[in-house]
Amino acid sequence: MSKRRFTVVVLLLSVLIVYLFVQAPPPLDEANAREARTIPIEEAFAIVADENARVRALWTTDIVEAGLKRGLRFEENWREEGVDAGPLPALFLRETAVSLEKDRIRLSLFLGSDAPVRPSNLFTGTQAERFREVRRLRKPVFFRAGDTGLNVAMFPDVAVAPGCVSCHNEHPETPKRDWQLNDVMGAVTWTYPQDSVSSEEVVAMVRALRKGIRAAYSGYLQETTTFARPPELGERWPREGYYLPSVDVFMAEVARRSSAATLERVMSAIGNDGPR
Repeated sequence: MSKRRFTVVVLLLSVLIVYLFVQAPPPLDEANAREARTIPIEEAFAIVADENARVRALWTTDIVEAGLKRGLRFEENWREEGVDAGPLPALFLRETAVSLEKDRIRLSLFLGSDAPVRPSNLFTGTQAERFREVRRLRKPVFFRAGDTGLNVAMFPDVAVAPGCVSCHNEHPETPKRDWQLNDVMGAVTWTYPQDSVSSEEVVAMVRALRKGIRAAYSGYLQETTTFARPPELGERWPREGYYLPSVDVFMAEVARRSSAATLERVMSAIGNDGPR
């Protein structure tokens, strides 16, 4: 490894540690950012998809499932006036995606299916064809969309909890009522325009995703202030009672569950295709 390459890798490692475990880092200078432009977009997609999957598991298990046992409610119409409820896991992802779209990073997130409850989530055309591959292979599929020119990654969305199955099978507008555990129900779909990104850009993608997650959770907590019986906010979680963690406590748990794995993935990507 050349001296300059080693310097860039060390600098990137420092930036990643500072951001993922402490706070947003200062940007790399332009020359170093250019030299670090080596990570294929497929690797970047895998990094943000892993972060997102960990957060969905946290939301589903530690907020929704634990909260339901303590009297919290989670419904499709959670935003309607007079409904004292929070978003279901798929809707929490949608809230994250809406916030992500507002970021300057051109990373987009979408949850689709060939049998969605909402028609707006229906895969069509090339995405429908590629989704059939995802369902058959039960693995991510990557491609460039001919109509938009964007790079696309589709990660299988598997029914891992009984609640996922019952919610879809029992929904009055569902087009499919025989979902079973471990079925590939849809695909978490990401898009990005570039074929490769620098390590700094990957960190920016993770930062944008976490910003979207924070906004989604903040929106839910804001909604709880209108409940007839608002849960207590602070350091405690639903498993302990009628409580919800504050935004900072929730995001600290997101970081605890995700940062080490994200750091390892980014450094592995750099090692596999290091700075040139």
